[in-house]
Amino acid sequence: MQIVYEDNHLIIINKSSSEIVQGDKTGDIPLSEIIKDYLKEKYNKPGNVFLGVVHRLDRPVSGLVVFAKTSKALSRLNEMFRTGNVHKTYWAIVKNAPSKDESELVNWLVRNEKQNKSYAYDTEKPNTKKAVLDYKVIAHSDNYHLLEIHLKTGRHHQIRCQLAHIGCPIKGDLKYGFQRSNPDGSICLHSKKIEFIHPISKKAIQIIAPTPETDVWTAFKNV
Repeated sequence: MQIVYEDNHLIIINKSSSEIVQGDKTGDIPLSEIIKDYLKEKYNKPGNVFLGVVHRLDRPVSGLVVFAKTSKALSRLNEMFRTGNVHKTYWAIVKNAPSKDESELVNWLVRNEKQNKSYAYDTEKPNTKKAVLDYKVIAHSDNYHLLEIHLKTGRHHQIRCQLAHIGCPIKGDLKYGFQRSNPDGSICLHSKKIEFIHPISKKAIQIIAPTPETDVWTAFKNV
């Protein structure tokens, strides 16, 4: 667990691809429980420790996750995420270059619960939700391309699904059409930067998370 920011109300983690944010059917210990244990020990807290899960990252994705240490911070952050007042920047590594170096993608996504997968359409269909993101190609290596992505909506597997829809599945993402998995089970999607106004102090917060130290990410370390 790598803590990149902590104060009385918030704790922000740079999550590795193997960590889960909340408990799931695997039974693996989630980050939320690991952080509770850390807070209990660090601050010598008796009884249950409050920790609010504000948002999630898919297990194979790395990068920034925000947790609330107080109920006041949690309710305000929930509202900020709902109204789009938290700005997240992602980096993704793809094999196929998109046809445009920079573009806005607008699709309608439908989630298949059984498959835990979303499907993208170019026009609205029954039960679909509108998904919007901006991407920009910011670097190239010998074999891959690095995209910077700004989400405008927060849909299930949105980045993974929309990039696959334009023929650019994320490296290692078998579920969305990449041919080979990564050795560590990750996909090359990283929550790189998060920006928001602190829900209590009203100070501007900007956190940037270093990318994983794997060969494919290291090729882009000078970006």
